[in-house]
Amino acid sequence: MIKYSLINNDCIVAFKDIPDNSIDLVVTDPPYKITKGGCSKIKNGTECGGFLSKRNSLTQEHSKNGKLFKHNEIKFSDWVPEVFRVLKDQSHCYIMVNDRNMQEILNEGTKAGFKIQNILIWKKDTHTPNRYYLKNSEFIVMFRKGKAKSINNMGTKSIIEINNIKRGHKQHPTEKPLELLKLLIDNSSKSEEIVLDPFMGSGSAGVASILLDRWFIGIEKDESFFEVAEDRINSVSTLYDNDHQPCNFVSNQLEAA
Repeated sequence: MIKYSLINNDCIVAFKDIPDNSIDLVVTDPPYKITKGGCSKIKNGTECGGFLSKRNSLTQEHSKNGKLFKHNEIKFSDWVPEVFRVLKDQSHCYIMVNDRNMQEILNEGTKAGFKIQNILIWKKDTHTPNRYYLKNSEFIVMFRKGKAKSINNMGTKSIIEINNIKRGHKQHPTEKPLELLKLLIDNSSKSEEIVLDPFMGSGSAGVASILLDRWFIGIEKDESFFEVAEDRINSVSTLYDNDHQPCNFVSNQLEAA
């Protein structure tokens, strides 16, 4: 049986089909307002992150308004309480965020009922132009629901040094390295447990979940990115499932939770 369910819809709608206390881990990189830093123009068909703007002709127009995507209007307060609702007790939630939006996500997370477990730093081998200090790191807020639970590899450091995806190789403007997602998923879940990403993008969390023998639910509103994620996840899944028979994971697996 294929161990994933991919949903091309607004996560606020999709959350309605996910029961309370049914998810073991959430790992997500949500849309939020961006800072321009020293990069405000698209040159030679690419924006500063090396993502081909041809996939979304509105990339430059959105970036003028502090956006990278056409579906960038969702607020943390719209979906964070839903993440808390569907997570099981003694589970973790990783949310990737920049410095500008850090305070808001911390406020909304604690308001929803989460406890702040840690703030991780992903140290990259690349940097973003900026007038003040060149940004060569990103933040990952680690929340917990309920009582504390140790990570599986307690020797993992809070500053995570993993190379960024090379320029021109990204399939999504904010795509994260597979090794980063594997580290988070491997540390906060076990084999056969359920991982949810409500902002799936190009599906990296899904690929990481399948490689680590987890079940995965991915939600993505943008149809073009959903197709990329679907192709990637289908491709890696065939390596582990020769029958490759489709299944309705949400209805068949979660309703029993």
